[in-house]
Amino acid sequence: MISVNDFRTGLTVEIDGDLYQIVEFLHVKPGKGAAFVRSKIKNVKTGYVIEKTFRGGEKIMRAHIDHRKAQFTYADDDTYHFMDLESYEDIPVNVDLLGTQKQWLKDGMEVDIAIHNDVPIGIEVPNFVELVVTQTEPGFKGDTATGAVKPATVETGATVNVPLFVEIGTKIQIDTRSGEYLRRL
Repeated sequence: MISVNDFRTGLTVEIDGDLYQIVEFLHVKPGKGAAFVRSKIKNVKTGYVIEKTFRGGEKIMRAHIDHRKAQFTYADDDTYHFMDLESYEDIPVNVDLLGTQKQWLKDGMEVDIAIHNDVPIGIEVPNFVELVVTQTEPGFKGDTATGAVKPATVETGATVNVPLFVEIGTKIQIDTRSGEYLRRL
């Protein structure tokens, strides 16, 4: 159990059988009446963010989340398979839990898998990935006065806006948090 007075951003708690992650919180002490904590919490499974107010000092269940290093091995129909790097077990993860993270996954990539009660609840890919451009239109000389960009498809199937000088076969670095091109390698 944890007191709502000990909330911090990113903390995972269990409310009514569902897992929620604290997005924002504010301790309020009105001049008249009892203190309370106003918070925004995100349902880990659905991704919906709701606002909830707790009485000051109220106790709620803290969720125990394990983070395991794993390596992406392969994907079939609606399941992505990862190998635990410590026990070498297969960890199947439903495609719905991956969200937009799946567009950056390539064979052999190491990720962090969040697990609650031996059930995967999400993954975290590295903040920066290096991928090869597989398809893009050719750039035109002299068309760089405005810092123009063009769409390019990378080896994982994701589309990224890149500068005009990037060509097919070029290895680039991408920020997975924003999906932006960072540099040519």
